[in-house]
Amino acid sequence: MQNNSSIQGDKRMPIVDVLIPAFNEENSVGKVINDIPPLVRNIVVVNNNSNDNTVKVAQSAGAIVLDEAQRGYGRACLTGMEYIANLEVQPDILVFLDADYSDFPEQLTLLIAPILEHDMDMVIGSRAKGNKEKGSMTPPQVFGNWLSTRLMRWIYKTDYTDLGPFRAVKWGKLKSLGMVDQTYGWTIEMQIKAAKAGWKTTEVPVDYRKRIGVSKVSGTVEGVFGAGYKILWTIWKYR
Repeated sequence: MQNNSSIQGDKRMPIVDVLIPAFNEENSVGKVINDIPPLVRNIVVVNNNSNDNTVKVAQSAGAIVLDEAQRGYGRACLTGMEYIANLEVQPDILVFLDADYSDFPEQLTLLIAPILEHDMDMVIGSRAKGNKEKGSMTPPQVFGNWLSTRLMRWIYKTDYTDLGPFRAVKWGKLKSLGMVDQTYGWTIEMQIKAAKAGWKTTEVPVDYRKRIGVSKVSGTVEGVFGAGYKILWTIWKYR
């Protein structure tokens, strides 16, 4: 089992698990699961109080499905991490992926490559560097990413270009990070804490398409302002 020690030079195949938070994604979660490369050991879907057939579809596609009744992206991620932490054999790498089919799950191999080849601790899938389908990101999302990454650059001396949810992290490192955010601040909390801890991080370009269904964040006024406030508050909190 690999934890904080280097994965580079390990001759065996790494153990890779995928964590997918999902809320009312019955039309997309099966597509996401089916496109994940076979090198992945476990696909863990955290059903975040859905009232559709998300659970049934995810189970039929072969995922391990957990229930988290308390709504919140970060809350779902924490529930998934708790499950993984109790596995007898824990993964080397954990990949986070959204359930809406906006990312290209087959690009997972691109995300884990810098960890395997260059001993990176975390790799962010950057939509800013990849090819985005027209309309896949709303103007508030584009501006929010630009502003957030610019503020992190000024305050924390980072060089991120995106807060992309599609990311790969060394599991041992992630466990030591002390993640706590339960809502919109999850991704940026991880990036800020990684920078403060001196992690080796990088980004790889990933493609992005229009999601299936309506976004719970960018698709509502409440979501846009809620996410924006939480992200800016998180940047200030950890300064």
